Amino acid sequence: MWHLSWLPLFLGGCAASYNVCDDTKVASLPFCDSLLPLNTRVDDLGTRIPLDQAVGLLVHGVALAPGVTFKGPITAATSFPQVLSTAASFNRSLFYQIADVISTEARAFNNAKDAGLTFWTPNVNIFRDPRWGRGQETPGEDPYLTGEYAVAFVRGLQGEGMEGREVENTKFLKISSCCKHFSAYSQEVPRHRNNAMVTKQDQADTYFPAFEDCVKRGHVSSIMCSYNAVNGIPSCADKGLLTDLLT
Repeated sequence: MWHLSWLPLFLGGCAASYNVCDDTKVASLPFCDSLLPLNTRVDDLGTRIPLDQAVGLLVHGVALAPGVTFKGPITAATSFPQVLSTAASFNRSLFYQIADVISTEARAFNNAKDAGLTFWTPNVNIFRDPRWGRGQETPGEDPYLTGEYAVAFVRGLQGEGMEGREVENTKFLKISSCCKHFSAYSQEVPRHRNNAMVTKQDQADTYFPAFEDCVKRGHVSSIMCSYNAVNGIPSCADKGLLTDLLT
């Protein structure tokens, strides 16, 4: 028997819409019948989920196995190289143009009610340890390159000109960008309880510059704090880090 707590997970994860039972093709199936006992619905749903999708959902519960899915009228999205490869070009125009395409497609997807307008990107953490599994999301180990990438990418996402705001203090955002993860995050395990010990000089020279560029030059609309602690204080509860420094 399938565990009852899996029902909302599978109902939410196995469909491109928010509720799979809204689809007329499956609405008449037993697992969509709210009048049936929950055990019956769960068992019926469990028999219909391919093994690879069930395993994928149980492993992390985020992405749809075996990959991203689309539903009409949206059938595809442009796929670009990983950030680590893109940043190796040292080409600000390329960074900006990629972000501009992403945000244009995002607007189209939003018009079709297929996506939101808040994007949790770019990842501007410093990639110091090659064992870090998310390192390919970042521009690399160089604070200067990371900052330049961040500025161009954020401007492209949010709809600013490549050289900065065309209209000072504009309230218009093409989409909302988010520089992450603040701060000193470059270790996946144990990220929820890791305590990064960082000197003030290393913070100022290595870990802070890209975020400063995000805010002051890129005018990023949001910053994501990191799971880890820095010098004994959880980043997401550090007033000095999030309030005093950022503002």
